[in-house]
Amino acid sequence: MCGICGELRLDGRAVAERELIAMRDRLAHRGPDSEGVYVAPDGRVGLGFRRLRIIDLSPNGDQPMANEDGSVRIVYNGEIYNFRELRERSIARGHQFRSQSDTEAIVHLYEDLGPDAIGELDGMFAIAIWDERRRRLTLARDRAGKKPLFVHRSGAAVVFASEMKAFFGHPGVPMEIDHGAIADYFTYGYVPHPATFYHNVTQLAPGTLMTFDAHGRTSSTRYWRIAFPPADQVRDVSRADAVAGVRERVTRAVERRLISDVPLGAFLSGGVDSTIVVGVMSRLMAEPVKTFSMGFEGDAAYDETEYAREAAARFGTAHTEFRVAPSAVDLIDTLLWHHDGPFADSSAVPTYIVSRLTRQSVTVVLTGDGGDEVFAGYDRFYAAVLAERVPAFAGRAAAALLSALPAPASDRHTLARALRFFRAANRPFDERLAAWTAVFSDLGGLLKLELVSVPGDPLHHLRDDLLAMEGRSALSRALHANFVSYLPDDLLVKTDRCTMANALEARSPFLDRDLIEYVAQLPDDFKLRGRESKSILREAFADLIPASVQRRRKMGFGVPLGAWFRGPLKSYVRDLLLDPNAKYRDYLNAAFVEQLVSRQIDGTAHAAHQVWSIMAFERWLRLLPEWRSGSVLPKQPDLAHLHAH
Repeated sequence: MCGICGELRLDGRAVAERELIAMRDRLAHRGPDSEGVYVAPDGRVGLGFRRLRIIDLSPNGDQPMANEDGSVRIVYNGEIYNFRELRERSIARGHQFRSQSDTEAIVHLYEDLGPDAIGELDGMFAIAIWDERRRRLTLARDRAGKKPLFVHRSGAAVVFASEMKAFFGHPGVPMEIDHGAIADYFTYGYVPHPATFYHNVTQLAPGTLMTFDAHGRTSSTRYWRIAFPPADQVRDVSRADAVAGVRERVTRAVERRLISDVPLGAFLSGGVDSTIVVGVMSRLMAEPVKTFSMGFEGDAAYDETEYAREAAARFGTAHTEFRVAPSAVDLIDTLLWHHDGPFADSSAVPTYIVSRLTRQSVTVVLTGDGGDEVFAGYDRFYAAVLAERVPAFAGRAAAALLSALPAPASDRHTLARALRFFRAANRPFDERLAAWTAVFSDLGGLLKLELVSVPGDPLHHLRDDLLAMEGRSALSRALHANFVSYLPDDLLVKTDRCTMANALEARSPFLDRDLIEYVAQLPDDFKLRGRESKSILREAFADLIPASVQRRRKMGFGVPLGAWFRGPLKSYVRDLLLDPNAKYRDYLNAAFVEQLVSRQIDGTAHAAHQVWSIMAFERWLRLLPEWRSGSVLPKQPDLAHLHAH
């Protein structure tokens, strides 16, 4: 697991090594163990690298790495789980290896197959390969989008990096705000790929490879996408066979992710997914699994630690539990830096903290990420199916009735969930999906007039996948949309940035390619049977999941912001967002924001998620000049007040 960056000059100027190093060293958190740099003899291309040693801890695994004659150079971030098979194939073809690393397997595979080698890789990765003979730069990203890769293209150069903060070290990348991204951020809570918050900075889409020749000519190929069968072509498979197929593939996925030359453990939330991962690990490992969980102070509805404790006891793990207090909001500037801008998912707070504290014990963790995306674990998947069956008149009547009732005490209350469902149930399918996940479903009051675009397609960022969604069931369409949007742009971003901020590698067995492709082809009711989510997964591992975990409804890794904002953080919120000199006032309607803050604090509205998104936006606007100057880089926050149990 590492940080990579590089530059391909198109204007005849040589790559400046000092600029390459300045970019590289802004990624030091991703790779504290060693560093490397390569500039081609003619200066046309440069590659930078920071290493977190996981497999083959010797200097032989350092990057940039070359093939036997130096004609191919690679920098790469990630883990390739089939590298041993690829290595054996390359040795049979006569290639010589100098290391035991997975990186060298990619180099020799590229020698044989060129860019087509990317399709042979099974794992998580962001890769840059310079081919000296063909004068070609190849960039590639893994299928699900677990590892990030950003690109800035101008007439002078192609510049790339694992995180956008690297570009603040390059004078040729201006990093100006893209005002068109602001509406997307306040709709989704993130800026959907390939766009970013910055002009002319894009992110390579998951499952995509791009090539650039020495003249800047570009080719882009989507080498993989998730595929669900048409509704009338779902294959017939017995439930018993599916149970066996799921169990076999999940077990194999976990086993492949236990390869490590450094200490390894797991996040244990107390939900079905992480419980299964830890249960399988406990059967595959000789020593007790080291597990880590996070709890919250201020609202019991957001605390899963008792379930994590029960699972830990069941599997005999070496368990550590942490508690998050309201003072954790002090992390906001650190989180903005590591996310390179505003990010509205407040669960980044506990994710960062558990990663920071876990890193004191292990270097690699397995997670339950992807279980909800693959096996239909979110309420919105059930809602997508149910809404197809609700008559329009019934939906309108239910929404009117629920709106007349007193406001529920929490946005997790059953009444609040029902109200969100019926308010969107009568809308077209794409609008329903957007409404159920939106931070602000209507931007008219929030954004200043010049930033409010003409109403358009709420799923515009999915346009490349719409054809693949045609003719599929409502559940398959919802799963597809979630897999190519929320998963790579929110969930995996949060996990990658928060773990790598602390030099911790996270691995996701549920995002194994073979498992994804197998489950996608199964009938809908194997994933969602009535109200029961993850039906086939629960059945496949019924012997591992404690009864209390089986029965409980999904909680999610949320944060009790509502209670915090009405209590210990009330003054902080007021001081930040009611400040007459607040930067957001150049983009947002101040009266709207002030009213929203007041209603959240006095309890007449459940708008904590919206308030948090504005707080992140405001702090980013204040910090951006410092980021550009490079004069101030954030220090690691003090977490001494957090205690392990």
